[in-house]
This record gives sequence, structure tokens and C-alpha cells, in this order.
Amino acid sequence: MKISRRDFLKGTATSLFLAGFNFPVLASTSKKKNLIVIMLRGGMDGLCAVPVIGDKRFEKIRKGILIENPMKLDSDFALHPKLKGFSECWHDNTGAIVHAASIPYTARSHFEGQNLMESGGRVPYQEKTGWLGRGMKLANLKAEGLALSLPMPLLLRGVPKNDNYYPSDGRLPREETLDLLKSVYADSSEEELLDMMNFIKKRKNEQMGTGVGYDKRKNKNLAMRAGQLLSNPNGPRVAVFEVNGFDTHAAQGGINGTHTKCLVEMDTIIQNLKISKKTYENSIILTVTEFGRTIKKNGGNGTEHGYGTAVFLAGGLVKKSQVHTDWPGLKRKELFEGRDLNATIDARSVYASAMSTVFDLDFNRIEKEVFFGDKLQNLSDKLFKA
Repeated sequence: MKISRRDFLKGTATSLFLAGFNFPVLASTSKKKNLIVIMLRGGMDGLCAVPVIGDKRFEKIRKGILIENPMKLDSDFALHPKLKGFSECWHDNTGAIVHAASIPYTARSHFEGQNLMESGGRVPYQEKTGWLGRGMKLANLKAEGLALSLPMPLLLRGVPKNDNYYPSDGRLPREETLDLLKSVYADSSEEELLDMMNFIKKRKNEQMGTGVGYDKRKNKNLAMRAGQLLSNPNGPRVAVFEVNGFDTHAAQGGINGTHTKCLVEMDTIIQNLKISKKTYENSIILTVTEFGRTIKKNGGNGTEHGYGTAVFLAGGLVKKSQVHTDWPGLKRKELFEGRDLNATIDARSVYASAMSTVFDLDFNRIEKEVFFGDKLQNLSDKLFKA
């Protein structure tokens, strides 16, 4: 595979120095609002996180992996008892759930599903940018996205100069090494790459090695740092986290199972973002996943790839604590292909509504320019504060 000089430097700079761009001052004097996305990779089981109450058939077919003693949210739904951070959001009236939702993808492939989860496209691998990156571009937000991972996720691609924060055990290179790299791209046609090298040279040592190992890469610490950065008036307005491990074909378990551990990781991010009160009050936190999981457990005490799932929402811009759903039911005839929770809400409607609220964009423009004209439901007034 042939790699251009430009692509080489971009990749090298990102990998070695974990990127780093200064964030511009807000042009508007209005309140700075933030959008924080937590990607749940593997297929989050919405019925594990937010089980339905009083469905005897569901309880029977989930025996062995059923979540016991969940926290009651309303007359129909409960919350996984280990999601203590989100439970606080719920009681503060700043946590909501959109249930029986999914992106419109039903082929059950992780690779294709995650690509569409991030791209917001219709066909796997067709789009080279992410729905969030396109939304930021539409709002003219450049260099205001922060990925708490490496490499830059597809979700954020499509707008220039987004940043990564993912501390390394490495050391900053010597000045002469940076100068040598910079000199190779000294012609005016490489202006963007020269800017990148200048950013690297000015980079603070906080992302480089200090003898602390990789503790800073734990989501708890990444969330605390993101909260600090997002609270800065000149800081980023968008942050993206990743939690892996939701593909629990075996040993999904119940209250202490593998799926629960992944949910707790998601909950830890929410809890530690909440430490920065200013950030939390002015943010929407939302989760995305490629699909849900089957209603029935399999022979390995796990679940298979499904369809409908749940979207978690938190933050001061959430309108109220509620489970928003058009519940399809769990009888066999009500399931998708007789096996999965059906999706009655297009999850992209939630994403578009969140961007409309945070970026102050017309919803119809988001439909047209971010989601390729697909007809979505405007849930802004139902889910979020103006």
C-alpha cells in the first residue's frame, strides 16, 4: 500500500504525540453548550440495562442472566442496580432513557453496525465522515472536538483539527527531531502540516510520560479531565468516549456478569463528568451502540446480536427524567424476526435532536445535510431544554 508524505506525517504525528490543538474563542456570547457521546461497542443489551417490569415471559426466558432487584424508574421500567451514577442523574431530574431505539441496521454485523453507528450513513463503509463531524461542520465548529481515545474515531471525522486526549508513557522528542521533521515539510503547500508540527512543539507535557503508567487512560480519569476541558469557555464543545466489551455471547451473567461490568464502565464516565458541575449543567451526554441483543439467552449463558436497545441521556440540558418509548412489546409476534426487541424509534432522531439543541441548528438542516435527507423525528422539545 502506497502512503503519501502527507498521510505519513499525519499518522506519525498523531501516534507519537497524541495530537493537540488549541481551541478557538467562541464567536458567540451565548452560553457554551457541550455534547458528549459514549460509544458502547459490541451491542449494548437495553433489556439488561433497563429491564421491563412484570413481564413473566421475559423473566422466564432470561432466567440465569436476569437482573435481580433493579431500581424502579416508573410503572413499566427499571434500572440496572449497579448504575448508581445514572441513578443520581435520574433523581436529579437530569437523566432520561429512550427505549426500543436503534439505528436502522438489521444485518447484525459488528463491523458494519459500528461503521453505520458512527457514520450515520445508509450503506456500510460508504461514508468517510461521521454524523457528529458533519454536524460540527454544519455549525462551523472547527477544532472543538475531543476524542478520549486513539485513533480519531470515524464519528468525529469531517471537521478539521479535532483533538485527542489519551496520555502516553512516552516522552516528548528532542527539539532537533521536531525541527528536522518540520523542515521536511517547509514548502507553502504543506501549511496545514506545518501548523500541526508547531502545535506539537507547544504541547504541554501533561499527555506525555511522568512515570505514572497508564492510569490516566482509565475512563474515570479521562472523564474527569474531559470535564475540566469542557468547562473552559475556550475549550472543546464535543467529547467522545469508548467502552468496549458488550458483545457477551457467553457468560453475560446477571448482576455481576460481564455485561454489567461494561455498563458500570459507562456509568463511571457519567459519574466523573458530573464532578465538573459547570460542564454537566451545560451538556447533553448520550450513548450510542450498533444494536441490541436477543431477548432469549443462548446456551452459553449469553445473548446473540439483536436489534432494539436503549439510549441513555444525562446532563443539565436533559428536559426531565423519563423513559421515552413507543413500546412494541415482548410477545413473540411483537419481536423483530421473532427474536429481538423491535426498534420503534430511529436512534438517529435522538442524535439529530441533541445536535439541534447543543449546536443551535435547524433540525431540518441536520436531516438534510447530516443524515442525507432521511426523515427523522424531531424529539428536541420532548427530550431536551431549549
